Amino acid sequence: MILECPECRTRYLVPDSAIGAEGRTVRCANCRHSWFQEPAVLDLANTVPPMPAPPPPVPPVTAPQPERITPQDDFAQKTVADDGYDEAQSADASSEPAPPSIPTPPIPVPPPMPVFAAPDPYPPAIIPSADDADMEPMQPRARRPRRNPARRWTVMAVIAGLLMLAAAAAILWSGAPGLASQLGLSLGPAETPLRLRDNPIERRELENGSELFAVSGQVTNPSSSRQRVPDIHAKLRDANGSVVYSWTITPERRTLAPGAAIDFNSAKLDVPATSKRLELSFAGEQ
Repeated sequence: MILECPECRTRYLVPDSAIGAEGRTVRCANCRHSWFQEPAVLDLANTVPPMPAPPPPVPPVTAPQPERITPQDDFAQKTVADDGYDEAQSADASSEPAPPSIPTPPIPVPPPMPVFAAPDPYPPAIIPSADDADMEPMQPRARRPRRNPARRWTVMAVIAGLLMLAAAAAILWSGAPGLASQLGLSLGPAETPLRLRDNPIERRELENGSELFAVSGQVTNPSSSRQRVPDIHAKLRDANGSVVYSWTITPERRTLAPGAAIDFNSAKLDVPATSKRLELSFAGEQ
């Protein structure tokens, strides 16, 4: 018979003997729901009717006895024979034995054809017995352990600390104005006591036809304390005052003692021919 769970509608194919003639309580293997299952009802429409009983055997037919003729001596005997013909024939028929009857074999009755149920695609249900009707619930699937969030935050803190140390080292090496200038940021005008003096520009043509543009000068520290030397910006302007070319000059030293001075120089090839004026300034100055 086919069982169907009233909760999840899962169907199961089970033998009739598992339910019994009085029914029993079953449990769904899918949703764990329990219900009382009635016994299977006999379907008379699909039952094969029994074969009819065989007809009763036909009684044997006896053949008629031939007439017995006795010799006649005189007329009187013939008359007596004529008058008592019926009685003599009946006596002779009853005195002779009847022929044996042939028994009729019984008609064989074919056995009833078995009824096959159509295969059901649903799996058979697991019917618990009376002893283990209340089975243990299925153990939940073991979950994978989640990653430790403390370890992830520790790694992020280490990375942030390394970035801060790198930023501090960059500031100590090039200073905040110089670092902002390298990143394209503007921190406003930087006040520095350093003095910048440039030498005359040198322009000459090389053997290969290129033009060499050389710039040189000197940075002095007139203050009474050590000063940090920032980068030097060089700009070339045309006759209208527009910037046609620019680059950055890195000093030989980053610190300058009180009253000390350092020289700088730089050279470029094939600068625009329209450049007429050179401007030098420290990085961060407007």
